[in-house]
Amino acid sequence: MTDRIDLSNLPSYRQPRRSVFSARKFALMASVVAGLGAAVYGFSPSSSPADLFTSPAHAQVNNEVRKVERPIGFADIVERVKPSVISVKVNIKEKTASNDDGDDSSSPFQPGSPMERFFRRFGGPDGVPPGMKGGRGRVVQGQGSGFFISADGFAVTNNHVVDGADKVEVTTDDGKTYTAKVIGTDQRTDLALIKVEGSSNFPFAKLADSKPRIGDWVLAVGNPFGLGGTVTAGIVSASGRDIGNGPYDDFIQIDAPVNKGNSGGPAFDTNGEVMGVNTAIYSPSGGSVGIAFSIPASTVKSVVAQLKDKGSVSRGWIGVQIQPVTSDIADSLGMKKAEGALVAEPQANGPAAKAGIESGDVITAVNGESVKDARELARTIGGMAPGATVKLNVLHKGQDKVVNLTLGQLPNTVEAKADNDNDSGKGASKGTDVPKLGMTVAPANSVAGAGKEGVVVTQVDPKSAAAERGFKEGDVILEVGGKSVATAGEVRDAINTARTDNKNSVLMRVKSGGQSRFVAVPLAKG
Repeated sequence: MTDRIDLSNLPSYRQPRRSVFSARKFALMASVVAGLGAAVYGFSPSSSPADLFTSPAHAQVNNEVRKVERPIGFADIVERVKPSVISVKVNIKEKTASNDDGDDSSSPFQPGSPMERFFRRFGGPDGVPPGMKGGRGRVVQGQGSGFFISADGFAVTNNHVVDGADKVEVTTDDGKTYTAKVIGTDQRTDLALIKVEGSSNFPFAKLADSKPRIGDWVLAVGNPFGLGGTVTAGIVSASGRDIGNGPYDDFIQIDAPVNKGNSGGPAFDTNGEVMGVNTAIYSPSGGSVGIAFSIPASTVKSVVAQLKDKGSVSRGWIGVQIQPVTSDIADSLGMKKAEGALVAEPQANGPAAKAGIESGDVITAVNGESVKDARELARTIGGMAPGATVKLNVLHKGQDKVVNLTLGQLPNTVEAKADNDNDSGKGASKGTDVPKLGMTVAPANSVAGAGKEGVVVTQVDPKSAAAERGFKEGDVILEVGGKSVATAGEVRDAINTARTDNKNSVLMRVKSGGQSRFVAVPLAKG
């Protein structure tokens, strides 16, 4: 038998193996070093004195890196769009005396209105209210921003910048000053259209056709603190923001620094188009903290078109008081998803009431397009012209139905509310306890000023489920579980029925302060 020979011990065998291993090891090390070299080249402005990368292969890598697009900043965009932005200066004659407490600030919004409360709390990015002081008869000045939308001098700014102004002047980017005329304003969206005379060749900006995405770059150009032509940059932080201004709130939130005086100025995208009009800021300190709100370009387009045509805005109206569908309400109504707009109360003789829509109905779609929530319904209907015919999908007592109606015109004035409940608790008996809910009720016809329908809440346990849902003394419960109630016994029966049906909560229609709303109250087990 032939003896085995260990070839590994032979010099001729060992040497090639070492050579192959070394070559592979060297190639691996070279590739790692080359990778590090590319990284160093990409981030270091100068090469190391000991330049290891002089080979043709590395020269090719260098050439590829040079081809990669580098950040170019915003200078080219700013150079193109900045001439369309204007500084707006207004003179307003104060017509009110100072308050006794020394707070003589002026505001273009009605006292107590949502916009007035928002600006008083968070501050507006403008030089007018809030915080504009002066004595009786003084002429005060305010400053804001705006931008041209056409070569013949039409420009957009905020309503709260020019509202009540006796004189409006604008200063263009080249330092020229012109007198402007207010063509029309819309308080509900806080937009205004002004006309600048003196030229027919003003540089103007284009309103964007598409919605911005969260994370997109945004450039804010305006007149903060009177420093005209200021540019700041940031990103789109959020969309669809509701800041309590009204049912048409659909603000874009941006983090580009916006300060007082930026109101009415444009927020540009990287295409140089206006994605929104800067309107408000969240500012506990009075300066920018990185939260600002812009009106979307789509809203600006529709409003400005009407202002230019007739100086005012007409909106569609169906005549209903609506509220969001919460998860508890959806469960009470047997809905799979918390979507749509719940009709709290149709207005008498309004389009919805005439079409048969009732309290408790849920509007789920308009002309085949799904309605996400109450605000979306308000924006959709408000964006339509009065007189238009619309098809509404409605969930009525658990059944889907289609309702066709003709839109009315949204009233420009806010109708007076019904009698409030200041006296609704007077003359009431202690009422009858409603078990498991933590409140007592009495028939409405036994309580002065409460009307003839429903039961009045006479007492609420502060630790109860009713208190958690906002019930208070003087509220009138009109319906429980879709049934009208007039006594405490009927309330109990409706609750027991919901419990028998294995409902987790019971839906109540409540009238409070002249306004109706639905409240889903959780049912205690047992």
